[in-house]
Amino acid sequence: MLAKDEASRGLGIELLEHGPGTATLRMTVTPAMVNGHRITHGGYVFLLADTAFACACNSHGPVTVAAGADITFVAPAYEGDVLVATAEERTRFGRSGIYDVSVRRGEEVIAEFRGRSRSLTGTAPGSTRDTTAHRTPGTTTKE
Repeated sequence: MLAKDEASRGLGIELLEHGPGTATLRMTVTPAMVNGHRITHGGYVFLLADTAFACACNSHGPVTVAAGADITFVAPAYEGDVLVATAEERTRFGRSGIYDVSVRRGEEVIAEFRGRSRSLTGTAPGSTRDTTAHRTPGTTTKE
């Protein structure tokens, strides 16, 4: 999955470690990633955490996507900082899961992220499209 992730690869995100329900990734903050305050734009910190989350929740096999996520920014990061995001599975139930990701600069926590995942059913290998049913906006289906 990560090999096909153009956004993450384009930002230089590297996979350091992975296992069932876990992943550790690294990203160096470039000049293009800082905002007008000269600190790392929160969207890039979120993207790093979200990528670690994606690697962890997809480690079990079925194609899994984010159902939701939130982040708390704890400290600023700056150009040249090397950020490491470590994702850990908290629980899986049915087709859903909860994962926590800590983003650090060295030992210092930069952000804490919580992601909620949902495994897709009827997904063809290599695809992220759920082929089980066509859903019309505004309608509900029983799963």
